[in-house]
Amino acid sequence: MSTLLPISAILPTRDRSTPLWRMLNSLAKQSVQPVEMIVVDGSTTDETKQLCHTSISGLATQIIYNSAIEVGAATQRNQAMNYASQDTIWLLDDDIIFESDCLERLWIALDSDPELGGVNAMISNQRYLPPGQISRLLFQFLHGRPEVSYAGKCIGPALNLLPEDRPELPEVVPVEWLNTTCTLYRRRVLPQPLFPSHFTGYSLMEDVTLSLIVGKQWKLANVRTAQIFHDSQPGDHKSNPMILAKMDLVNRHYVMTCVLNRRQPMDYLKLAVLQLFGIAASLVSVQGWLSLPAVILGKMSAIKEILTGYSATGNEV
Repeated sequence: MSTLLPISAILPTRDRSTPLWRMLNSLAKQSVQPVEMIVVDGSTTDETKQLCHTSISGLATQIIYNSAIEVGAATQRNQAMNYASQDTIWLLDDDIIFESDCLERLWIALDSDPELGGVNAMISNQRYLPPGQISRLLFQFLHGRPEVSYAGKCIGPALNLLPEDRPELPEVVPVEWLNTTCTLYRRRVLPQPLFPSHFTGYSLMEDVTLSLIVGKQWKLANVRTAQIFHDSQPGDHKSNPMILAKMDLVNRHYVMTCVLNRRQPMDYLKLAVLQLFGIAASLVSVQGWLSLPAVILGKMSAIKEILTGYSATGNEV
């Protein structure tokens, strides 16, 4: 039987009972498990609720089910924190599969270094790839200087790059940001609430915001040998190019200005260059061209929202 660790796992979910079932079965096979998992469910059916009340062979973790007061990745995680009882918080997505000893390796890494505020797992199917010549020039411009590797960094106007997995690297690699896919945090380092009210719906870049705030006073790291497979699920929020285009610009601008405090003219120029590069890169496919009008509308809507001052409601960090 798995050893229970003093960890509160918090999990937002919505209409994804099948991926969640796979994730829970994967957790049941881990060498260690969290003492509790707080599930905040925004589903339109009772399938997830029924799953959370079903016994799963090998799963010793107590599942604490709650219906979402407000639907959205960040807001559901904020709600889950109200029920968490442990001093270590495990942020999870519902569509991941754990590889052997993933949680144990994360726990050992965090416990072994008191200066670490948070550690995350390596996503085996989403890794850093060395940039090509054009991308490297872009990264150098955004970052202000060349680097041998930009893996795990958050450069320029909040461009966050994945960590890399190479055999010659140490098991625990310092990084500048952490995702919310599979990440352990010390509870005392976390802001309250976890995420500002600025982040709604899909909540793009809420993970970058949280980790950059923690990273101002604590070290962050990626544990290469703690691995997961991210079986990313489709959704309406991912299929609407206008909404995604708007959210990307609005939220990246928020992180750039309110978290990183980068507000100089050059910072805005870098943000504009990054947005234009993203649009141009999408045009290598037919779908990119078909989505172009919606993307432009989304960017225009984002500019309007930024100019009208979305942070006037007190969301600045």
